[in-house]
Amino acid sequence: MIVFQLLLACVIAAVIIAVVRWQQNQRGADSPTQPSWQFPAQLDPADFAAASGQWLVVVFTSSTCSTCADVAEKAKVLASPAVSVTTVDYLEHVELHERYGIDAVPTAVIADESGVVRRGFIGPVTATDLWAGLAEVRDSGSAGSPENCSPSE
Repeated sequence: MIVFQLLLACVIAAVIIAVVRWQQNQRGADSPTQPSWQFPAQLDPADFAAASGQWLVVVFTSSTCSTCADVAEKAKVLASPAVSVTTVDYLEHVELHERYGIDAVPTAVIADESGVVRRGFIGPVTATDLWAGLAEVRDSGSAGSPENCSPSE
């Protein structure tokens, strides 16, 4: 009788293990994760012809991207004697996109005169966010209107 109970317990355990493994296989693999896009930490101001101000705003774009054109237009209004704004189109400057590891457009970055990126945006961005980002890095977190940051006339 004990042998029969032991054999029955082993069969029940084997069935439970088989059912659990079958359920795990039916569930499939975990969903793939999306990459975390990043913007460069450092730019070489010499790579950007218009880099003449204390601050550099670079918008990495592609001419095939409608959102990119919108972000580039919004960034242009940041131009002033203290702020240089440059648009870098992928089809015209593949080497710069590769050098800085740009794998998503539009990517807009705000760098200081040494090229250290202080703020970045990936994807669609509002003009308000661009202005606030520039004000924040120029004025240590202040959202006020920074000196010499008015649009060029």
